[in-house]
Amino acid sequence: MARVVKVFLTLRNNWKKSTFAVCVLSYGGYWLNGKHSDSLLRREACLLAREFGRQQIAPHERLRKATVILNPAACGGKANNLFEKNAAPILHLAGVEVTIVKTDYEGQAKKLMELAEQTDMLIVAGGDGTLQEVVTGLLRRPDQDTICHTPIGFIPLGSRNSLSPSLHLLSDNKVKDITSATLSILKGETVPLDVLQIKGETEQPVFALIGLRWGAFRDVAAKISKYWYLGPLKTNAAHWLSTLHEWPLVREVSVSYLDPNLRPPDLSPQRPQRPSLLYRIFLRLKHRWSPPVVEPPKVEEPEEWKEEQLSTLELFVQTHNKNPVQRRINDSMMIYAEPDNLTVGEYITVGNKKDEDPTVFTKESTKLEASACRLQLPEGTAGFYNIDNEEYEAMPVEISLLPRKLRFFISAERREQLLAQMQ
Repeated sequence: MARVVKVFLTLRNNWKKSTFAVCVLSYGGYWLNGKHSDSLLRREACLLAREFGRQQIAPHERLRKATVILNPAACGGKANNLFEKNAAPILHLAGVEVTIVKTDYEGQAKKLMELAEQTDMLIVAGGDGTLQEVVTGLLRRPDQDTICHTPIGFIPLGSRNSLSPSLHLLSDNKVKDITSATLSILKGETVPLDVLQIKGETEQPVFALIGLRWGAFRDVAAKISKYWYLGPLKTNAAHWLSTLHEWPLVREVSVSYLDPNLRPPDLSPQRPQRPSLLYRIFLRLKHRWSPPVVEPPKVEEPEEWKEEQLSTLELFVQTHNKNPVQRRINDSMMIYAEPDNLTVGEYITVGNKKDEDPTVFTKESTKLEASACRLQLPEGTAGFYNIDNEEYEAMPVEISLLPRKLRFFISAERREQLLAQMQ
């Protein structure tokens, strides 16, 4: 008992050192526990991948080939280490022949995709910027109609991974997100995604999977990181300070658009059974003696463009890829325009919500559904667009929808969750 009392007296007399030691030990224990949990996640994922690698293949079959476009600069330069520790072992254990191509500078992924050879699957390991470059390079190819059938996997390694919530179950653990995304590629379940083709007056088209964002909220979101020293108040401060420089922050834009197109029925993946020989002979004889009447070609009516003059705080043209498994009647893009009559308080409140999710809109926002649109900005308008979170100079553009253009790997759990949300 005397020893216990002596220990407590020592701790009390040296309370500063004792407090520091407790903090260090607590943090050390938390760090070690996190490392141990990450090791268990890697081990579990590798055991699942090994089962894929043990599957037998026929003598005439070959190993599946995967081309990985890896951006080492993503996630503050940690992407290469994250991929090598968490994703690469899973792919190798599954018996996939992996070719890793690392980018050295911004924009290189576009050039690499324009020269890439045919592969069984394409894997993008990076963030929004890397994915947007890969998709743009892929759809600029002259043989894009053929190569677009290659399934694409997305491993979220960037600081921003906007498409990941549509394809994977997300958690607070980076290792779990990476391993689950890699396993979903091995399982092979895919979903079609729409693509937006954005073309300026002179430059080559740019392609987006999420959408185009332009306006006051976008401009403030690009400056929030400058106020890091304000901690949790930085988002409120950035929006409030923007109102001091200029108010109201209204943008004028002319939007011309076409009505959405009816979505054709999905084709069955199974080939229809071929009719019998006798039935085919009968059809040939029938067409020979009584040929079918050829109808004159229908005269297509000119497309009718509708025009809207909008005064808005922000314009967002987006796809339906937030929930790619949702059954829709039309093939369309959505055009949202936030109202221009928000008060300063409402502006800050909405800005906070948009900082967490830019695809959240107010009830008073204007909503248009279209198959194509043109944005005409007033002369002298400066600023930038966000196209899948990448900055581009604001200019008049034409945006076309490419419905179900690319196929991406999706986890079965996330598919079921998205279907359950629709019920």
